[in-house]
Formats: sequence, C-alpha cells, structure tokens
Amino acid sequence: MPSPPPTTFCFLLHDAARLMRKRFEQNARELGLTRAQTQALAYLSRNEGVSQCVLAEMLDLEPITLGRTVDRLQAMGLVERRPHESDRRVWLLFLTEAAWPVVEAIAPISEATRQEALAGVSDEDRATLMRVLETARGNLIEKMSCSTKKPKARSAVG
Repeated sequence: MPSPPPTTFCFLLHDAARLMRKRFEQNARELGLTRAQTQALAYLSRNEGVSQCVLAEMLDLEPITLGRTVDRLQAMGLVERRPHESDRRVWLLFLTEAAWPVVEAIAPISEATRQEALAGVSDEDRATLMRVLETARGNLIEKMSCSTKKPKARSAVG
C-alpha cells in the first residue's frame, strides 16, 4: 500500500479554516443563525450602506446566494434594504437596531473559537504564525493585482 502524500501548507491552511468554521457554527448555535448569516452581519457591521453586490464580493459569494441570506436576515428584522438614491436597481444594506446586540454577541464567540484553535500555542508562535500568514496573503494579493492589470496599449509606430 502506498504511503499517503505529505501534508502541505495549503492542505493544513484549508483544513484548519474549515474546522474553525465548523467549530464556530457549534459555538454560535445559541444565536439561531447560520454561519453565512453571522458572516454577513459581521461584514455589514463594518460596511453599512454597501450594495448587495459589493457585500457579495466581500464575502466571495454569488449575489443570488447572498440575496437569499439577506432575505432571511430581513425577515428576522436584522437587516433592511434601502433604495439607492440614483439607481433604482440597487439596494443598499443596513443593520437594524435589533441587529447590533447580535453583532456584539458574535465577537466573543469568534474569540472563544480562536482560543480553542490556538490552545497550547505560545504567544511567540502565534506572532510568527500571524507574520507568515500576513506575508503569504500579501504575496497573493500582489500576484493577483499584477495579473488583473490590463496590458498597456502599444503604439502603432513601435
């Protein structure tokens, strides 16, 4: 029987993130919200007044998927859609007063989940981990922004 392939950085990063999301869901059951709903509320709390399309992009979701989540949050009385002042097709998203206590309840659950994940990891190793992840993230952002730049038009003269 062949030996399993070695564990890679990408596998560990993806699997740790997956497990943290699942553990957060377990810890947040008392809120009565899905992870997608809590994530939408958290992002919206920092970006009130954005359009649904912009929030979908922030969350890396298709607009139709986010639309269903926002529909549910609106039905719960946590989010309201307001019309854009100059574009009838665009709805801007805002939290209601009832949403703020929910948003405030998300932060300690997130912190508890982080503490569970990093139990036994020294402060020094946590700092190193953060530096490595920030560097990897920065490298990828730089490469992605380079690949999305349009090539300059060439002169017909040469």
